[in-house]
Amino acid sequence: MFSGFGSFGGGFVPMPQKFEDFFRCYPIEMMNDRIRKEDANYGGKIFLPPSALNKLSMLNIRYPMLFKLSSQETGKVTHGGVLEFVAEEGRAYLPGWMMATLGVNPGSLLRISSTDVPQGQFVKIEPQSVDFLDISDPKAVLENVLRKFSTLTVDDIIEISYNKRIYRIRVLEVKPESECKSICVIETDLVTDFAPPVGYVEPDYQAANNNTQRKKKNTVDPASVSNGTMSRRIKYADIVKEAEQSATSFAGEGHKLSGKVVSAKDDIREIKISLDGKPAPLNLPEGQLFFGFPMVLPKEESEDQEGSQPNPHFKTQGQSLRQSNKRKGKKDHDAQRSKAPKSPEIIHID
Repeated sequence: MFSGFGSFGGGFVPMPQKFEDFFRCYPIEMMNDRIRKEDANYGGKIFLPPSALNKLSMLNIRYPMLFKLSSQETGKVTHGGVLEFVAEEGRAYLPGWMMATLGVNPGSLLRISSTDVPQGQFVKIEPQSVDFLDISDPKAVLENVLRKFSTLTVDDIIEISYNKRIYRIRVLEVKPESECKSICVIETDLVTDFAPPVGYVEPDYQAANNNTQRKKKNTVDPASVSNGTMSRRIKYADIVKEAEQSATSFAGEGHKLSGKVVSAKDDIREIKISLDGKPAPLNLPEGQLFFGFPMVLPKEESEDQEGSQPNPHFKTQGQSLRQSNKRKGKKDHDAQRSKAPKSPEIIHID
């Protein structure tokens, strides 16, 4: 710990000073319940003892205070900020993911020194599980979660907590590039890019499209066949035809005026079902259900012209029992109306 001064124009300019010390590292889960913060385990800030704050206050340290954490045992390095100075003397409490990144165990010796990293502009991350795709708005989640971080370092696998689930994310790339391979994410507009999660397989859209087209070709249009599968199975056309024959007084073949014989209606589309009268029983085998109904397809113009001329069994003119008064120039309803008493309280309805 030292200080340096330079002269320019007869004055003194204070030079930045560096803080460096060794601490025994422990996970945040081992902190005292009175000072422990559960959400701090899913952030990028550490706990230092009050003596570290005294030393930092006497130095010319740039803010925000950022630290470099290095392990002599593993040779790994990461960066982070400080949350509070409430740890026991000689100890430093780290998030679990930070200890895993450094490859250290509880009680290992760490060298913690102050450092400066550039302000972040871009970061590319890689989720370590496809479960990350279940988040509806990942950018909004990261914007809220990264407030608990001070730095992001390349190859760090951070942990975030969202909706009572833990997601692990690897930092692949940061910009601007620097020797420390880290950026500061405090009060900055950070552009975020997402790499495919680990284990994610890109769907084969071409194969899926081919399967869809193949299914369409193999699918039978019910309108293109006479009877459906269920209708043929229960012989629905025969059931309806028997009901029609039992309801009609005259059975047999019909003849058109041209002499052409009208064939029997074997096609379910040509059967006219009437809702009048008692419905025909639908007897099915045991354990079988029926969900099919006859389809009424649009008729062609030729069929409409033929069907517009019905052939009734009896064709003649009807005679009325009431005597006609047309010779006298009167109508039947006029004669009836004249017999009614002319009272303003009576309304005649024809």
